Amino acid sequence: MPTKEIISHAEAKMKKALDALHDELKAVRTGLASTALVENIKADFYGTPTPLKQMATLATPQVDMIVIKPFDPGSVKEIEKAIKNSDLSIAPIVDGKIIRLNIPPLSGERRAQLVQQAKQTGEQTKVGIRNIRRDANKQLEKQQKDKIITEDDLKHGKKLVDDKTREYTDKVDEVVRHKSDEIMLD
Repeated sequence: MPTKEIISHAEAKMKKALDALHDELKAVRTGLASTALVENIKADFYGTPTPLKQMATLATPQVDMIVIKPFDPGSVKEIEKAIKNSDLSIAPIVDGKIIRLNIPPLSGERRAQLVQQAKQTGEQTKVGIRNIRRDANKQLEKQQKDKIITEDDLKHGKKLVDDKTREYTDKVDEVVRHKSDEIMLD
C-alpha cells in the first residue's frame, strides 16, 4: 500500500472518529429541548430494538419540551419504558397517543458534570485518533522494512500522519469547547 493510501486511509478513520464524537455529544443535554437527546434511544418494536427516530415523529414545540408521536400508537408503552430505562433522567408523560418530555433547567452542578462528561468523551476520541496514527506509522515502517518505500518516504509519511493527527485532535478540542460553551450558556 503506497504512502498516500496509508495516509488517506488514516485520515478517513480520523474523520469517522470525529463524526462519532459529534453524534455522541448531540445526545448530551444542554438545558434546551433537542430531539437529538432521544432519537437514538432504542425501544422494543415487535421484538427488535429500534431507535426512536425510526418509530416516531420527534418534535420540540417549545424550548423545554420534546414531543414523541409514535407511528404505531401501540408502541407508546415500549417507548415510555425505553425512555425511563435510558440515562436521560427525565420522566415521560404519556398523553394518549403521544409522549411529552419536559426538559428541566440544569443546575450549575449538573452543567459542570455534563461539561466534564463532554471532555472525557473528547479525550477518548483523541486516544482513538492517536491509535490510528500509531497504526499508520506501523504500516509505513513495515513498508520501509520491506523496501517498498525509502527512509525519506517513511520520514515524510510520518510527518504527514502527525500533521493529520494534530489537525484532528485540534478539531476534537474545538468540538468539545463548543459543546461545553453550549452547556454552560443555556
